[in-house]
Amino acid sequence: MRAIVLPRTGGPELLEVAELPRPNPGEGQVLIRAQAVGVSYAETRIRAGAFPFPLALPTVIGAEAAGEVVEVGEGVDAKLLGSTVVGVTGGVGAYAEYVALPAAMTCPVPEGVAPEEALAVAAPGAIALGLLHRARLQGGETVLVEAGTSSIGTQLVRHAKEFGAAKVIATAGSAVKRELAGELGADLVIDHSSPGWPGELPDDVDVVFESIGGTSARGVLDQLTPGSGRMLYYGLLSGEPAAVTAADLMERGVTMVGCSGPGWAGEVFGTRYPEMLARLGAGRSRAFIDRRLPLEEAAEAHRLLESRAVTGRVLLIP
Repeated sequence: MRAIVLPRTGGPELLEVAELPRPNPGEGQVLIRAQAVGVSYAETRIRAGAFPFPLALPTVIGAEAAGEVVEVGEGVDAKLLGSTVVGVTGGVGAYAEYVALPAAMTCPVPEGVAPEEALAVAAPGAIALGLLHRARLQGGETVLVEAGTSSIGTQLVRHAKEFGAAKVIATAGSAVKRELAGELGADLVIDHSSPGWPGELPDDVDVVFESIGGTSARGVLDQLTPGSGRMLYYGLLSGEPAAVTAADLMERGVTMVGCSGPGWAGEVFGTRYPEMLARLGAGRSRAFIDRRLPLEEAAEAHRLLESRAVTGRVLLIP
């Protein structure tokens, strides 16, 4: 089978096409013939060696794929054969024509939904739902969605009012992205590429979905509603951890919730993943796909994501 191999960490040009043996599904796994493979910004950081993700190099990176089940491993119901599923690998292996997935980490693609659409929405949508449930919006509150046109941000902006937000503020780094954030439902859009942008926020923001990290997180904290404000921290697009200390939180009497780790992953992929796919199947959500590229153009997909030029998912089509 064709696969994209990363021999060592570094630039996108290191992603190379190779012929590898087709994997055998292990116990509890299914093997799919991939019809679409997801590419994420986090994977560009893993490839670059910027994220502390354990890699046994050389390897096939990638964590999301959708396609037809062609083989099942021990302990998996044979009735899955021939069905179309979307799922995550739990780490690596998705940039390939055939992908082994834990059966427990897959869901059937809803009737009438293309595998590409299911893939584009499933993981980012599940994370967005997990964040919205954890935010425990009370109704009438103001929320801030950083990077409001990222794969997760688009889902947060689209669904925040459904969960009780009265006002949605989004950030985006270009005029095109700011226009899109407004079309998605943001009431106010701020340019987060502008120095000191947190100063443009209104006072008393109730909930912040923090995905940029770095020093701007401290400025955002200053705008949180004293006593009840919540910061849900789930990303670091700046490449730096949020510069927020326990003393900062105590001073304002607000909370910061880290949305990561095994418990968080269990909620996202065990509960919110099928929930988002059900929403998609019922027409209550939508996929945002920027472009589809052949599997061989994985390096170009990484370049596009690193340029921050995309406004939706980038998919590889084997």
